[in-house]
Amino acid sequence: MSFIAFEPSPPSSPPAPAAAVVENDGWYVDIQLSQMRDAERLDGTVTEVRLRQAVVAAILHVNNELRDWKLEQIAAGYTSLAAVPADRVDRESVLIAHYRRAVYCWAKADLTERYRDFDSTASSLNDKKTMDVLDDAPSDQRRNAHWAITNIIGRSHMTVELI
Repeated sequence: MSFIAFEPSPPSSPPAPAAAVVENDGWYVDIQLSQMRDAERLDGTVTEVRLRQAVVAAILHVNNELRDWKLEQIAAGYTSLAAVPADRVDRESVLIAHYRRAVYCWAKADLTERYRDFDSTASSLNDKKTMDVLDDAPSDQRRNAHWAITNIIGRSHMTVELI
């Protein structure tokens, strides 16, 4: 009996990774996934596919919230969010900074809810402080997203109604 070993065929090249950018509608800015990871302290636990899915959902939500405002800006002749007159910080329109924050926060809220079971180890389940932080984190992120949206449209953060 003889044994003949053949050289394994070279592995096929891995599929090209999806672009690390979620393209927006052309009026709002595109979202760089690596910048969001850095800004929101997301590690490799959140896969690229799940991050992309959360960002797409966040963009859809924020764009919907800003729909009427965007139509007003387009009617005024502005061809993009960057073209709308606004103050600048770090060489960028504050409107773009607020938009990006709204998307980041909304996506992070979604991810935090979806990964809560991962973060809730047996030892942390007994720690009320840890559980309170996990319970409040998504609502805090959504609040920050709403504040960023209200900053864009020029509305105050608080609405008071008389009963």
